[in-house]
Amino acid sequence: MPLLFILILSLIAEVIEIDISVPSFPDIMRYFNVSEGTVQLTIAYNFLGFCIGGLFFGPLSECYGRRKMMIIGNAMLLIGAIGCVFAPSINWLLVSRFVQGIGASTSVVVFAIIADSYQGVKAMKFIGIMNATLTVVMAIAPILGSFINEAIGWRGNYATVAVICLISWILLLLTLPETKKDRAAFNVKKMAQDYSKLLSSSRFIMLSLIPSLFPSAYMSFITCGPFLYMETFGLPSKIYALHQGMIVGSFSLTSLFFGKILQKFGARWCVINGTMIITIGALLLMASSIATPYSPYSVTLSMIIFSTGAAICQAVVFNATMNAFPEIKGTASSAISGIRSFMMAVFIGSTSYIYNGQVISVSSLILFAVILELVFTIYLLRSSENFE
Repeated sequence: MPLLFILILSLIAEVIEIDISVPSFPDIMRYFNVSEGTVQLTIAYNFLGFCIGGLFFGPLSECYGRRKMMIIGNAMLLIGAIGCVFAPSINWLLVSRFVQGIGASTSVVVFAIIADSYQGVKAMKFIGIMNATLTVVMAIAPILGSFINEAIGWRGNYATVAVICLISWILLLLTLPETKKDRAAFNVKKMAQDYSKLLSSSRFIMLSLIPSLFPSAYMSFITCGPFLYMETFGLPSKIYALHQGMIVGSFSLTSLFFGKILQKFGARWCVINGTMIITIGALLLMASSIATPYSPYSVTLSMIIFSTGAAICQAVVFNATMNAFPEIKGTASSAISGIRSFMMAVFIGSTSYIYNGQVISVSSLILFAVILELVFTIYLLRSSENFE
């Protein structure tokens, strides 16, 4: 079974858990009689677990192999998914989402496997193909989640995730090859030294923050999306799902052609122009939140532009970050994942407090993230070695 297929399948179980469950948020809120912000915390807890788990799976994969860590992590993902299905209370649901997050953090091992197996342009094209495939799934997920929610309720969405997790875990157990040939004995001191080396590098930190700020801004929007579209804009859940599907689909379509874009224009061009398009999308979202605060179409169009720009530049920056310290790719992947998931948890947690039913509350947070991303990108572009 081709490695690409195995890795994509394992990631589907990890990425679908959010997008398929989001259309259920209003129903979960009513079922447990909690606030919008509390329901949004189901995603924040998920990324907090992702942050913690990601710090360990990468270094452990350097010592015990990529395969073993993938199997253990995906088993935790399955356990968390089952916990969500049978959650009797909101606290149980939050804990289960936290466990899911720990299991989902094995995505850091996936990217270490890519780094083991591919280099340079081939690695970036590989990531582009994965992004395209996964975002097609993510585009379909909210629409599927909307239908499942209407048919059998919010638990049905988590049950769907559990089934996908089970299939993924079985296939990983039976078919995943080991790509880490040279292993070192587990050494806490060595792990601490590796993290110290990474986190003391300003270049690595800035390279890690750029691909962290986009998903943080994006997920801030997604967590309040069902309340914004269905309650503020008054759209049916299926129409909301179509809007979200178009936003995710724009990222997917652009990612699908990323390899050709990269080949024609080069990595540096992708970073410069992708960042410019992201900035335009964030500014349009802010403008529309002031000029047309009750128009779902202007919001969706702004986020489509935002997502398109991200698809152009994210794979280039991520690849540059992974190769900043090629001798410790597993630990580097964990550090990147930890930084990204921690920032996402912070941004989503902030959204749960500041969201007031209006577009401007989330558009302000998105614009703040984009300004930071723009500053770091401009600084790194001063050196030609970063995006070649």
